[in-house]
Amino acid sequence: MPLMNLQAKEIRKRYSVDELKKAANIMRGYDLICLAAAGSGHAGGTLSIMDVTAALYLNVARLDPDEPEWPGRDRIVWSAGHKAPSLYLGLGMAGYYDVKDVVTLRKLGSPFQGHPHWLKLPGVEASTGSLGQGLSIAVGMALGLRLEKSDARVFCIMGDGEQQEGQIWEAAMEAGHYKLDNLVAIIDKNRLQIDGWVKDVMNVEPLYEKYQSFGWEVFEVDGHDMSAVVETFGRALANKGKPALIIAHTVKGKGVDFMQDVAGWHGKAPSIDEMKKGLAQLGLEGKLPVEELLNEAVKYQKHREVELSHKMPKFCRDYWWNTDELMRVEMQPTRKGFGRALQELGDDERIVCLGLDISGSITISDFYDKNPERKNRWISVGIAEQSAVGVAAGLARQGKIPVLGTYGTFAAGRCLDQIRTTVCYGEFNVLIAGAHGGVSVGPDGATHQALEDLFQICGLPNMNVSVPCDLVETRKATEHLLFGLKGPKYIRFAREATPIVSTEKTPFKFGEANVIRFRREEPRFIDAFETTVASNYSNEGEQLTIIACGPMVPEAMRAAYILKQEYDAETRVINMHTLKPLDAQAVIRAAKETGIIVTAEEHQIGGLADRVCRIITEAPELFHVPVITGAIGVKDRFGESGAPWELIKEFEVSAEHIAHKARQLMEIKHKSSELHQIR
Repeated sequence: MPLMNLQAKEIRKRYSVDELKKAANIMRGYDLICLAAAGSGHAGGTLSIMDVTAALYLNVARLDPDEPEWPGRDRIVWSAGHKAPSLYLGLGMAGYYDVKDVVTLRKLGSPFQGHPHWLKLPGVEASTGSLGQGLSIAVGMALGLRLEKSDARVFCIMGDGEQQEGQIWEAAMEAGHYKLDNLVAIIDKNRLQIDGWVKDVMNVEPLYEKYQSFGWEVFEVDGHDMSAVVETFGRALANKGKPALIIAHTVKGKGVDFMQDVAGWHGKAPSIDEMKKGLAQLGLEGKLPVEELLNEAVKYQKHREVELSHKMPKFCRDYWWNTDELMRVEMQPTRKGFGRALQELGDDERIVCLGLDISGSITISDFYDKNPERKNRWISVGIAEQSAVGVAAGLARQGKIPVLGTYGTFAAGRCLDQIRTTVCYGEFNVLIAGAHGGVSVGPDGATHQALEDLFQICGLPNMNVSVPCDLVETRKATEHLLFGLKGPKYIRFAREATPIVSTEKTPFKFGEANVIRFRREEPRFIDAFETTVASNYSNEGEQLTIIACGPMVPEAMRAAYILKQEYDAETRVINMHTLKPLDAQAVIRAAKETGIIVTAEEHQIGGLADRVCRIITEAPELFHVPVITGAIGVKDRFGESGAPWELIKEFEVSAEHIAHKARQLMEIKHKSSELHQIR
């Protein structure tokens, strides 16, 4: 069915097969440009699905770009949300907006988020990103349309690695049971996922027979043969009495030889040079407005940077990281500390690591990368987080020390019931890594930014939780959780490179906070501070306390530096690296001795703040002590795409925001003291 114009009651355009081929090729070109301009994204899968995308949006689906919410439209759900650029380009080519607009992909404030969000962009039917959920949404839409007696159809695009998610098969069962012949699912079978070949990571075959057994009519097609793709869509839509599945055999990175069939291009964007090489291979050199688009991306970025600058609290000078010759820091991703610990300590035969398809990204594969003899203790379960938790519990019951990890938003959210019932209730010795915590995850956007995981995990009985501040402390925390603590345990760390503010000599005692004091400006930031275990610290008469965890500890330290330089204020910084059990005595002493507590977390306000405030309100020692509290963190909103450090500013969790909040509370305390003296 061609694109519609409802107002004129006519067909907008009929695309021939040759025109569809050309459109798909142009879309691949725009895809490379947009990914290169973004500097991040998923090249491999966006290129593999592009022929299907062109056919679907320009030839098959009933759509009207002027009426995105037309009740009679066909619905297209992208369960494989990481292929969002293909979706955006499909909508652009269909006329929903100028296709050139997609060049702001993954930038702060852009509707073209790293994963699609239906509330930001007309034409997007559902917000997706957590794999395995889209087919269920499509089933719900198909059921709803049936209830309305509508002849509209629902299409759902999935990946083949995604078939490892158990929810896919629940939805497949439901669609077959209800004989949803208004549903057409498409599997982009490019045979690769992040960790390698699908057949090696976790084999999903035989897909044809499996879907047939669930009551589906199954079709197979060469996903790059446009004529066959269009014809197969026609056959699927003519099918009656069953849901239809199209298995599209594709090539990851199609059209660009150095990307084709390479797993490493799953979540990677081309450089400008690689983009130009790709355009040449697509026969598009000089045929697309490359410089115009790149300049537009730069212009958009500069505009956003100016807006962010206006939002930032202002001080006498710029204290941002490494903007001066003094107070320089080295930055490394905290996740590398996790991998380093597993690499160094992995000889213990009890340790068994589980791979959940993002192994290199979270560094859990460091366990065996340089030690192939450990590969027998590496169990790949693929994209199946919930099952992995149960498998880990079974391993723990057998006396092993299982370690599993994935993005924190999946580890804590998707698996919460399994962690609660199987691991915590049974008190199994399982170490769970919640990687990529906080907004600093960056351009992947809201679906991949763990902003609620500490609520979820800290609320579980028997659970122990560590949120280390940097790479060095992450290694120490991992070692302790492996061998110094038996029971359920969760370690949360960030993705982005963050300041290293501790050394091997810095004390680390699980369950006991550290006190950090700014002493003087130094060439190296780390040398400007002194760290003491909280129980050994003697009161120095500080005017306030900042309690922080994770990557907010370096921000709290920088805030203490700002407060000293700008207002001659002395600040006690508490590194609350253990969130459960939380060091209550360190909190009580700080509240009693300084009278002002500011919490700082890269999380929804409350993951740390609520736990600290509860201690303050329940401690008998503080019943007659005036304590002023404030909180820095994410303010009850979802994340969004943007560069990591942009998001630190956008979500108001930088040192500048901490210092500004601290100054406000100090002024309140001062005015309160003056009023008390007058009375």
